[in-house]
Amino acid sequence: MPFVCDIPAVPTQLQDDDAVRITRWDFEPSAVTGLHRHGWPYFVVMLTDGNLRTETDGVVLDRPMTAGASYSRPAGVQHDVQNGSPHRIAFIEIEVKRPDLLATDAA
Repeated sequence: MPFVCDIPAVPTQLQDDDAVRITRWDFEPSAVTGLHRHGWPYFVVMLTDGNLRTETDGVVLDRPMTAGASYSRPAGVQHDVQNGSPHRIAFIEIEVKRPDLLATDAA
């Protein structure tokens, strides 16, 4: 069951191409993404310190994180994310659509 909150988190699309989708998420206190499912594996990198509260299959988990910390999840997990902090938080979400297209020369 998703979190009950009238405050939506604000997504800002930074890049969306054949290889990746990169989104910045900004959350007021208690703001939520809403229940959703990712079609691709993804990474989250915190821009601020904060508590990410997630709900997956009825299980609520608080995850205190510091700026710069990251985690990854596989495709297909249905979940909701809430800012469990008393202050604003933000993170970058990187969804990997086609890892084979990410290879570049490191020149």
